[in-house]
Amino acid sequence: MTVLVFPAPEPTTLAVVGSASHFPVGRVYCIGRNYRWDANEPAPRDMPAWFMKPSNAVVPAHGALPYPPDTSDFCHEIELVVAIGRGGRDIDPTQVEVHHIWGYAAGLDLTRRDLQQQAKRVGGPWEPAKAFDRSAPCSPIVPVADCGHPRQGAVWLTVNGIERQRADVVDLLWPVSELVAMLSRSVTLAPGDLVFTGTPVGVGSLQPGDVVSGGVSGIGEFSMTVGNALIQHQPSLETTS
Repeated sequence: MTVLVFPAPEPTTLAVVGSASHFPVGRVYCIGRNYRWDANEPAPRDMPAWFMKPSNAVVPAHGALPYPPDTSDFCHEIELVVAIGRGGRDIDPTQVEVHHIWGYAAGLDLTRRDLQQQAKRVGGPWEPAKAFDRSAPCSPIVPVADCGHPRQGAVWLTVNGIERQRADVVDLLWPVSELVAMLSRSVTLAPGDLVFTGTPVGVGSLQPGDVVSGGVSGIGEFSMTVGNALIQHQPSLETTS
């Protein structure tokens, strides 16, 4: 019997639509540029870059959305999310939908954009910009048995009722089966992994009090309200004699 030095944290889970069961979240993979942000943008020849968030960055997409510390440029990115039900390595793209996808959700890849820009300038890692607390809200997961595999459908986001992002699943530069196969050539995927498939043009900043709503047609919708920014207390420069 393994004795732990302190209690293990509770696993991260997401609700499953139409069920009392929950989906246990493993690793979170996020795909980089996967929609055209410019109509004249050429078709990509290489697979997009990817990065990761910790599993406990995933939270249910409802209620309050805390404004994170250490940023003044907190940005939204709406995405179709793929839930992996069967893992594997070097998966054939033709087998991804047949054997490996358990379901789909709508999610936010939240970003501290100023930290991301700093990292880009110096060639630094993106974790400070992407892997912070509660940076991956998700709607409940819809099993493939209920929704099939989306071939088309709006991917959209509004802030205070004003639309900022809209595209269609069919607009993905690299479709879901190719993305999952790509990842499996680099890492061994496991049940519980989530894949955020990229965001359309229109990402923008959020402010305290903003109401953020979004979704993927036929998969899920959500609405959250941005909380107040955490006040950063600077150390006092006063000295005592």
